[in-house]
Amino acid sequence: MVNIKLESLPKSNDFVEVVECKGVGHPDTLCDTLCEKASQALNKYYLKNFGKTLHHNLDKALIVAGKANVEFGGGLIEEPVKVIIAGRAVTKVGNMAVPVPKIVKEAVGSYLRQFKEFKSYEIEVEIKGGAANLEKMGGFANDSSVGAAHFPFTILEDKVLKVSNHLNSDRFRRRFLGVGPDTKVLGIRMGDKIKLIVAIAFVSKYIRSMEDYMKVKQKIKKNLWERFNVMVELNAVDKHESINDIYLTVSGFSCENGDDGQCGRGNRLNGLITPQQVMSIEAAAGKWDYHPGKTYQVWAEDLARSLVKKAGLKRVNVILVSKIGNKLSEPEIVYVQSEGKVDMEKVENIIDGCFTVA
Repeated sequence: MVNIKLESLPKSNDFVEVVECKGVGHPDTLCDTLCEKASQALNKYYLKNFGKTLHHNLDKALIVAGKANVEFGGGLIEEPVKVIIAGRAVTKVGNMAVPVPKIVKEAVGSYLRQFKEFKSYEIEVEIKGGAANLEKMGGFANDSSVGAAHFPFTILEDKVLKVSNHLNSDRFRRRFLGVGPDTKVLGIRMGDKIKLIVAIAFVSKYIRSMEDYMKVKQKIKKNLWERFNVMVELNAVDKHESINDIYLTVSGFSCENGDDGQCGRGNRLNGLITPQQVMSIEAAAGKWDYHPGKTYQVWAEDLARSLVKKAGLKRVNVILVSKIGNKLSEPEIVYVQSEGKVDMEKVENIIDGCFTVA
């Protein structure tokens, strides 16, 4: 029997709510994605050559911004962006060496090459072998950690995520060619009024003048109003006086010229940053599947959804806590806060089922 603690969820009466979502090209999102791509590539190599995944934590990444000189209709990258991936991994099995740096560099480069305007970057890999006792902990928690999730989304959370997905869609970028992949949506609700502060890195190749830049911005604001019925401030710091005081880039990425990135500072597993909800600050990206900092976050999301959809609860918070050395299927505690009529048997069966499968 899993150790379960169930309590009533306090009713939310926050007058102010804040939600954030960083787009695919934001430097923090990039760091998360590159760590996860590296982990997936390494897992694939381990499975192919050794029949199982092996210990690795590639959850340390840093993007060091480059330097760019932007012009209407073009510009020049003067110093490349530096991408640094660091962590621990099994680098040798018996007499067979694992080419970890090569695998990671290829995975990172393969992902970055999909962005046609983003061409100037260097990849640095600093990965060494891990602690011997942690490398043998398949099926057991190799860290004391926390996974947290809530469900369902609030009205603001839902709107912020949908707007961000819209801005990052291929369809939207085909319609507005100057839109780069580096976006951020910050949503604020005061009472029942919602306002979005949106940042978009525009690509200078498609913007010929200040007038052109301002026209594209107005068209995007109109598009968001018509589609989502929400007021938007777009690139709020713009002064429209010179090219140096608007959000114009050569590549569509802010990290080309001054905005660094770090793994773990991006969106949580549900795609959002929700400071007023339960959430873990653990970087799930890049971790081995047996690391509870990853697995418990996935399970917390699944449990929160299942408890609402299958147990009939209205609103749920889930917090999972692991103790290093315990089986992943034996959490130290499953803490559930819920709103709605509780059928304890259903709740226990859903939770037990999650960890029995594990």
